[in-house]
Amino acid sequence: MKKLILLILFSGIATSLLADHLKGGWIQYEYLGPGISSNTSRYQVTVNQYLSCASQQRQIDQVVYLGVFDAVTDAYQYTLNIRHTDSIIAQKVWFSPCISPVPDICYRIDKYTTTIELANNDNGYTLAVQRCCRIQGIVNVFNSSNVGVTYTNTIPGKVNSLPFYDNNSPVFAQKDTAVVCYNSPFTFDFSATDKDGDSLVYSFTDGIIGGSAGNNGGAQPNPPSNPPYASVPYNGSYSGTTPLGNDVTIDKFSGIISGRAPSQTGDYAVAVVVMEYRKGVLIGQTRKEIHITVANCSLSAALLDPEYISCNSFTNSFFNESTNSNITSYLWDFGVPNITTDTSHQANPTYTYADTGVYTIKLTVVAGAGCTDSASAKVRVFPGFVPDFNVNGSCYLNSFLFTDATQTTYGVVDSWSWNFGDNTTQADTSHIRNPSYLYPAPANVNVQLIVTNSKGCKDTTTKAVVISARPPITLPFKDTLICSVDTLPLIAYGTGTFQWTPNYNIINANTNNPLVYPKDTTTYIVTLTDRGCTNTDSIKVNVLDFITVQLPVDTTICQTDSITLRPVSHGLQYTWTPATGLSSTTIKYPKAAPLNNITYFVEARLGKCTANTSTNIIVVPYPTVVATGDTTLCFADLATIHATTTAAHFQWSPTKSMLNTNTLNPIVGPQATTTYYISVTDTLGCPKPVKDSVLITVLPPVKAFAGNDTNVVVGQPVQLHATGGVNYVWSPSTALNSTNSADPVFIYYTGGDTITYTVRVYTAEGCYADDQVTVRVFTTQPEIFVPSGFTPNADGLNDIIKPILAGMKQLKFFRIYNRWGRQMFYTTEEGKGWDGRYDGEPQASGTYVYTAQAVDYTGRTVERKGTIVLIR
Repeated sequence: MKKLILLILFSGIATSLLADHLKGGWIQYEYLGPGISSNTSRYQVTVNQYLSCASQQRQIDQVVYLGVFDAVTDAYQYTLNIRHTDSIIAQKVWFSPCISPVPDICYRIDKYTTTIELANNDNGYTLAVQRCCRIQGIVNVFNSSNVGVTYTNTIPGKVNSLPFYDNNSPVFAQKDTAVVCYNSPFTFDFSATDKDGDSLVYSFTDGIIGGSAGNNGGAQPNPPSNPPYASVPYNGSYSGTTPLGNDVTIDKFSGIISGRAPSQTGDYAVAVVVMEYRKGVLIGQTRKEIHITVANCSLSAALLDPEYISCNSFTNSFFNESTNSNITSYLWDFGVPNITTDTSHQANPTYTYADTGVYTIKLTVVAGAGCTDSASAKVRVFPGFVPDFNVNGSCYLNSFLFTDATQTTYGVVDSWSWNFGDNTTQADTSHIRNPSYLYPAPANVNVQLIVTNSKGCKDTTTKAVVISARPPITLPFKDTLICSVDTLPLIAYGTGTFQWTPNYNIINANTNNPLVYPKDTTTYIVTLTDRGCTNTDSIKVNVLDFITVQLPVDTTICQTDSITLRPVSHGLQYTWTPATGLSSTTIKYPKAAPLNNITYFVEARLGKCTANTSTNIIVVPYPTVVATGDTTLCFADLATIHATTTAAHFQWSPTKSMLNTNTLNPIVGPQATTTYYISVTDTLGCPKPVKDSVLITVLPPVKAFAGNDTNVVVGQPVQLHATGGVNYVWSPSTALNSTNSADPVFIYYTGGDTITYTVRVYTAEGCYADDQVTVRVFTTQPEIFVPSGFTPNADGLNDIIKPILAGMKQLKFFRIYNRWGRQMFYTTEEGKGWDGRYDGEPQASGTYVYTAQAVDYTGRTVERKGTIVLIR
């Protein structure tokens, strides 16, 4: 069982090693003459298989299996085992200095050649070789390392009863090492030659699937499977006809692939089929598929369109089609004869020609590594070309007439290409100037006209055209109202003849604008007839014997506000008086904004029917409120703010930091800058609130600092230092040389006292705060005092042992050792001490040795040693 598992594992590894390296291939054949047997033909067949140049020897097929099939029925005939006969390394070795960096382009092409003898038949033969697998990561093929490939070609039999057994297949040129840089213009020669002189037509086609990943039989089928063959699975928007995207095409007559390469680097599967025509008859198809590498390089080149045509302006904008960042300079010559000022060094220049004509522009670019390149193009300047056309038609039952209305200032309009937008046929086109077209059914179509003139201008215009089922009728209104004593003109727009019904109280019923005077509500129907097409529509005329108009009797508004007056009436015309405060005196719903009480009168009219009414507008002033007391406060101070009002009710906000919120003069004490609002309302008829505000700016707290407590000796001058403000007052004045300085000097000539000084620190705004500093005066000489013991039990008493410095200006060090001489503690900072721990662990009770050294205020070094007792 273990041997079997190892065998399967080894087989899988071998398949992996042989696969995942193919880069394409194709089959060619040459007619050698009649076969040995009667009614047969001999051919030399060569299979060209492309591999990665990194392929190892064990990845090179020693034999390929060529399947022969009936070209019409796809029936299998037999398989030939063709041995490896030759190899070619196709590698790009010379690169233009305008390409950077230089890509690695290399194919290994293995050839497998044999001679076959085929019976002459009517259907011909399909030759096929299948293999798996392609290289990994092909950009345009999904899961490419598991996708095989099939190389095919066809040997013709009889076509139109004529034999073509003596045909030779086209032979592709060996030009597969063209450089393709990402997002750059390129050309790739996919051309072929034909020994028989047949006409060749090229096109992109689907790459086709071959062998499958797995055991060796699946990777290299023997025999190959029968046609037809399925397309490879393309990624995203790529397809067999757009293998490199929509910007790349193949010239059907030359086989040159050109355009702008994709922006994504990597390998792309590209398949091309060559259709072989002899005297206009298609006799064969030869396919070639390879993987083209879009390299991570750029082309520092000059590239222009073959021709530029300006048909709407004398000004033209130009840019290099190659956008390589290595280009260091540009020189444009815009081709105006007899002048030298028509040049530019800009990358994307704009130039205005002084006259019409045909000019030759030239672009020269310079890039690094010795790259200089140039390109030329024609520029046709003939502005004043405007495409246009008119449409005349009734409905789909009649032809629509399209009339060219193109205007050209220079030359003459010389070609027209119409597309009538009929999606039901491909025959909806015309190339005459003023065509007509009969649509099969109603539709909304987009009609396109492509038009040119004799100067080379070409432009397109498109118009949306409605192909109606009936001629269009346009009515300005569908429903209206008249007084029973009035006459009303009706109107309809359209092309053709009109007829109105019923024939009741109507004048000129066969025109588009009759007069009607119905006594009752009547619906009049209009029928439009145009060249056999008809359409109908209607207008309802509502009839009233009289009208009324209604408004509220009284309305109250706040002064400076507006209100929309909304009368209820069937009237169609209105007149308001007086005009004071009205947005309009003739519309049904005017806006009114009077400043004082007023009565408005309105007359509503429906023809000769009228009605009148009025409304009173009562204007009430807004309540007034004035808030005062904007001020700046020191932190924690209080202030009184004030308000006066004519309103009946008021409310302050916010109230969190306010005392007496139900008074107009509350006391406030905010902790931060705050805006207080007072909102007032009234009961006199204007219910809208009015607000005012007071801003209280709060200064930040004063950060008073008197300095750290200190120890001195008698006669030692010590300078105190306070911070946090601009002005300072010290007390008491004992032993100070100044009480109004931030830095007074202290000298005490008697000992044994401890003095606490208080400093009041003032800011520029007058805010203040106090702080204290304690000075302890020793009667000794400058000295280092160390307590004899301490109790680090975290009770807040004697938990730390530290030196007391009297008359010292600097502590050089303070060290503590255990009885074995290990240093337990070390510091050079005054005020720091030992907490009885070493490396975080509490030390045992007992005696410890200390040593301390400091410099006194005279510069003398003082050193002390001794013992301390740690008590737990």
